[in-house]
Amino acid sequence: MKILLVNKFHWNKGGSEKYYFELGELLKKHGHEIAYLSMEDKKNIKTGDKEYFVPKFDLNNSSKLKALDVISNKKNQKIMEHALDDFKPNIVHLNNFQRQLSASIIKPCIDRKIPIVFTAHDVQAICPAITMMDNDKNPCELCMHGKYLNCIKKSCNKGSKLKSVLGALEGYYYRIHKIYTKKIDYIITPSEFYRTKFIEDGVNGNKVQAIHNSIEMKDYDVEVEDDGYALYFGRLSKEKGILNLINAFKNCKDGKLYIAGDGPERETIEQIIKENKLENKVKLLGFLNKEQMIDVIRKCKFVVVPSIWYENCPYSILETLAIGKPVIGSNMGGIPELVNDNENGFIYDTASELTEKMNLLFENKKLVKQFSKKSKELAAEKYDREVYYQKLKKIYDKVIEEI
Repeated sequence: MKILLVNKFHWNKGGSEKYYFELGELLKKHGHEIAYLSMEDKKNIKTGDKEYFVPKFDLNNSSKLKALDVISNKKNQKIMEHALDDFKPNIVHLNNFQRQLSASIIKPCIDRKIPIVFTAHDVQAICPAITMMDNDKNPCELCMHGKYLNCIKKSCNKGSKLKSVLGALEGYYYRIHKIYTKKIDYIITPSEFYRTKFIEDGVNGNKVQAIHNSIEMKDYDVEVEDDGYALYFGRLSKEKGILNLINAFKNCKDGKLYIAGDGPERETIEQIIKENKLENKVKLLGFLNKEQMIDVIRKCKFVVVPSIWYENCPYSILETLAIGKPVIGSNMGGIPELVNDNENGFIYDTASELTEKMNLLFENKKLVKQFSKKSKELAAEKYDREVYYQKLKKIYDKVIEEI
């Protein structure tokens, strides 16, 4: 089978890109031929496979008129036509394509009767601001069912009225042209939570399936230790709940907290640490590469995922489970699907509960060991690459048969 993988970034920007590249390797391992379509960028990774690129489009530095290319882009449509005619795929598998690639890449697939599978790594199909959060960083569902004027009223898209208008216009275009409900043949959501949201928003439940992301277990087969610290790793931003975590940790009786990553809240975090005299208890590790990150996870006591937005299927949790460590996670989005409360960690709702759960794991080595064992078992059973491939192959076969 020949599969064209599509994603707007062709470098390791985040979870969508991790999935995009790793999916390519998984499909090649099973004998499929792969090509990629993405956007030009000096950061792009050379895969050794066929690659097609549309011109780079920076929404932040574009003119108001040029910004409308996020809705319809004839250049991108032509490049997609060339890619399809040159590579002749059996399936086009979309990942994050909205805005920079635009919906214009859909029509050439339909014209050539090539089935389209879409992995929804976020909820941009529902929320023009992508996060389903308001400007106060609270979960928000006002734009569901196409009520995108709410995004404009609240300037939800990065606090910008212009970007919010553009996001709303894009949302209306996708909805009017039935991109998600009719044009795309099948949607994969990496969590049951996201699947439910898509169905609530109008997608037929028969064409959307939840398959949790997968992980290469052998990459995380390392010897574990316990150096006694709680660990957060990821983007240092408000929606990730990092400020809530530090405030909850202030009330812990014992233990240390290591924070790996970077982001817009780093200075705020440094200020909180200084004001509360936590220099000996909270350690900022900065950005770590994959090998360094694995080393930090394998030595921690447990990992905390304190997100306050609708997380999908965080790789941070999958990596932690694969190494074999407990997770304390907020009761948000897809997190409770990965963390079985009181089996491989804890789910919490309030800051006081988070403090309580951290204290419990800092004090109870036996429970940490029990949860760690269960994490490893769950990862092998549910999130191994081969498990994912078998589910995906059934979808591919189904859409090809039905086209």
